[in-house]
Formats: sequence, C-alpha cells, structure tokens
Amino acid sequence: MNYQAILEEIEREIQPFFGEGKVADYIPALANVEPDQFAMAIQMFDGSSFGVGEINKKFSIQSISKVFTFTLALEHYGKELYKRVGHEPSGNPFNSLVQLEYENGIPRNPFINAGAIVTADTLVSIHKENTFDEILKFIRKVSNDETIVYDEDVFESELEHGFRNFALINMIKSYKNIHNEINEVINTYFKQCSIMMSPNELASSMLFLANHGINPLTNEQIITESKAKRINSLMLTCGHYDASGDFAYKVGLPGKSGVGGGIVAIVPKKMAICVYSPRLNKQGNSLIGTKALELFTTKTGLSIF
Repeated sequence: MNYQAILEEIEREIQPFFGEGKVADYIPALANVEPDQFAMAIQMFDGSSFGVGEINKKFSIQSISKVFTFTLALEHYGKELYKRVGHEPSGNPFNSLVQLEYENGIPRNPFINAGAIVTADTLVSIHKENTFDEILKFIRKVSNDETIVYDEDVFESELEHGFRNFALINMIKSYKNIHNEINEVINTYFKQCSIMMSPNELASSMLFLANHGINPLTNEQIITESKAKRINSLMLTCGHYDASGDFAYKVGLPGKSGVGGGIVAIVPKKMAICVYSPRLNKQGNSLIGTKALELFTTKTGLSIF
C-alpha cells in the first residue's frame, strides 16, 4: 500500500475544513499558535516512515502525556491502580467536577484530567521530587529521542490559569485520594502536559503499544502484552473524552487526543500514527485531525473493526 500517496490525498481532502473549530484559548500559551496547521506522520515497525506537513515541528502534547504516565503507573501498581482510578468511559467533559463528587473522588479513567492527576500522584509516591524526570526519561526512551523537553511558557501558563485543575485536585484530596502534597502533584501534571514533541516523535513513541508492549525498532519489552492490551482498550473507549464513542465509530482505532491539537492512534501489529492540527471541536479534540484519521482508515481499511 502506498501510504505516502494516501497521506497526500488526505491532505488535499481536509482543506475545506480549515477555519472550523478553534484553538485551546483557555491556556494563553496555546491560544497563540498558528491555527491552520496540519501534519500527519506514520511510523512503521521496520523503521520506515511517511508524512505530510511539518512532521518534525514540535507542539504541546497535553493529554497525550496521560498515555505515558498511565503506562508507568500500571507497570508499577498493576491492578492495585484501579482502586484509585477506574477504567470506564466518563461520558462527561475532560475537566468535569460533577462526576468526581458523585463518585467520591475516584475518577472514572486515567485519561480525563482528574484521573491523570491521581495517576501523577501515584507516581509521586514512587519517585518523589524526581517524578517528572522519570516521566521524561520514559518518553525519551520510547521515542528514541533524548532531545525531548517541556516548554516553560506553557507550564507557567497552565499554573497561572489552571483553576479547574486546582479545583479537581483539591476535591480529590478531600476524598483522601491524593496522598502527596498538592503542589508537587499538580506541578508534575502541568509539566507533563507541557512536553513538546513532533508528530514523528509521537508516532515513534506509540509503536510499543502497537506491538504488544515491545518496541519493534529496538526489540525492548516496555510493558507486558497484557498491560499493553489494557492501555489500548482504554485508548479506544476513553481516549477522546466525551467524544470517545464517536471516534471509535468514525475512526475505529485506539487513540489519544490532546488539546494542543495532537492525536495519536495505533494500528495493531502494523504502525503508529500521529496527526496534528490545533483547531479543536467542542469536545476538545483536533477537528481536522479526527477527520484525517477517519479518511485514513476508510481509504486503507485498517480500522480494527
């Protein structure tokens, strides 16, 4: 299959959608990005890659980082983790407080903000003040790229304007589901969301999940096959906030979005994909990115269904 030709076809077909949706303006550092960008990268198991647009240009990965932190926490805690954070779709916006109160401070899944904050807390319990360094080290390892860093401006912007996330962590703390000092946990969470990666790097970083937990480029086992299966299933059912069902319906691949405009998706035993376009739909997912992935699975027949 000529993936390069398919990507170029998709790039032409998504042009009419430019102008729809809007960038994440509640984080000022993200509001300043050029809205009409599009890039899409594919990484194959044999090391070959395909792409359109600026596939080496870095952007703020935001909630895509939750895949990495969940992987680290699941690797350490196993099923014990589910006593602190669930594995069910939320059906609510990614920053909802209502459900959290109703369910006594146990977030529905690790991919909504409350769940990712609890996940960060579980990592702080292990690594203390070195937690963010450990997260970054892991991301560099699975991406095979030592240059990956976080953006100080985005981090400061999140700290200054992340009132809803501060409300979430304080509410969870009131239910005794945050075990560490609030500032340490929230700083870790905001820093992980501020990590900057390119579509190429992100596609590479997801290859281990497409290959039963083993990085196909290095043959290193990152996580067990069973745990990789759990992570992929959550990406399918919970990876796009309250639009996860719609994404599964239209795209049919495990994936994870971020309000920075990125979406990662995996085709089991074949490849990993990252698409970037910063204008978001109402649920906080890349509007053109979702459309591009829908076109990709339609044209290639590579949906898991």
